[in-house]
Amino acid sequence: MTFLTSVNLLFVYIISNMNVIAALAICMVFVGCCSNVVFLELVVKEDPGAGNLATFLQFVFIAVIGFCTVGKFGTAKRNIPFKQYLMLVAFFWTSSVANNYAFDFNISMPLHMIFRAGSLMANMAMGVWILKKRYPPLKYLAVFMISAGIAICTVQSSGDVKAPRETHEDAVEEERLKFIDWLWWCLGIAILTFALFVSARMGIFQESLYGKYGKHPWEALYYTHLMPLVFWLPTAPNLIGHVKLAIETPVVEVLGVTLPRQVLWLTLYIVTQGLCISAVYVLTTECASLTVTLTVTLRKFVSLLFSILYFRNPFTLGHWIGTLLVFIGTLIFTEVLQKSVALLLPTPVDKKKKI
Repeated sequence: MTFLTSVNLLFVYIISNMNVIAALAICMVFVGCCSNVVFLELVVKEDPGAGNLATFLQFVFIAVIGFCTVGKFGTAKRNIPFKQYLMLVAFFWTSSVANNYAFDFNISMPLHMIFRAGSLMANMAMGVWILKKRYPPLKYLAVFMISAGIAICTVQSSGDVKAPRETHEDAVEEERLKFIDWLWWCLGIAILTFALFVSARMGIFQESLYGKYGKHPWEALYYTHLMPLVFWLPTAPNLIGHVKLAIETPVVEVLGVTLPRQVLWLTLYIVTQGLCISAVYVLTTECASLTVTLTVTLRKFVSLLFSILYFRNPFTLGHWIGTLLVFIGTLIFTEVLQKSVALLLPTPVDKKKKI
């Protein structure tokens, strides 16, 4: 029996043993998160530097919704102190901006998704360093697989780095520009690595907050999107520039409404991002961690496949090997693979039982 068959059977088993809300949340994770990746790729293909604008609009959208629901128009009392939120917001804003800003450094969408799948590796490293945790050997093996997979994909992608150009240069100038593109790409990899570890550190800090003040995920989601809005003031010229570029894109007609194409992609991106985040938060309250991990992992894999096939992104045999190492390592680390194997194996018969 193949690995994918095992995962499919486990997934069917989980679906058949959950309530309607949880099943609907899983469907919304796939619909919202997968479509969100598609619209983000459309945004960055239209304007590679629009990641910062997309992040800002996402924060504004979720903050406005949260102000009306969680914040009750500013009248709701916080469960977690304001000072604690300041630190959490600093981590969250930094990782979010860095992740989307990396697209401006010749980072492709498939490599971006594979790199972010390495969050378990960063979480484990932070846990060993800060919390002095110790893990069983199988988890170290899983992290080694994830690290190797990311390294393979990164090396494979380094040979295809090329920023868009409008003119043909001579051979010497072309080599110089390729070297500059490669350096720019290396900076993008550094930004992604930085964002990965900042996000892991945020997870540890958030876990400590929930342990001290109780779990308040919706409140945390609201404040982590509301409070960082002032951080965008220094980047106002950049945001305005990309807004102008978005308005100048060719117009399209949707449901009788005519608007610039990039504006449509940005609108669909922030709406599906809100749907994606909400569905994941509902899933964490309705399901066990195994179900959440399996759903998110399969969603990432589906998004990656769609990005490769639909957008015709370059993906070699080395990329496939690296991707499989990352996702199999993720399933081993979160014990999804072990539990799926245990589920499929026959129940051992008690030998002491009399016949």
